[in-house]
Amino acid sequence: MTTPRPHPAGKSTTPTPDQPHAAEPADPATGRSAPTDVARKGAPSALRPDPQTGDGRYPVAWLHIQAPRRRGAEPTATSKCLCGWDRSAVGQRRVLALIETHTAHRDICPLRSNQEGRTAA
Repeated sequence: MTTPRPHPAGKSTTPTPDQPHAAEPADPATGRSAPTDVARKGAPSALRPDPQTGDGRYPVAWLHIQAPRRRGAEPTATSKCLCGWDRSAVGQRRVLALIETHTAHRDICPLRSNQEGRTAA
């Protein structure tokens, strides 16, 4: 016969059931946490058209600048375009130069050359 081991102080002993039991349904929530009937009705946002496609414009180029708050840390920037343009810079001088080249790239980008109100010759 074996003697049961003593449990350390502060530990609770949760009895293990001999057989599994069925899960009980949760009480219905009330107030702000109450579930809505959205799932039964469908997601209305899936049926709405994308508001950004109305005028035919879409993003082509991105400029991401990160200026750290810590003293002594250097800013970084990346400039990307769908045409394949991909540049990055570290340090204040180089980030400022990248901002200028990103702006200049708008005029020479082959994806934007037919846009921006230019007239054909």
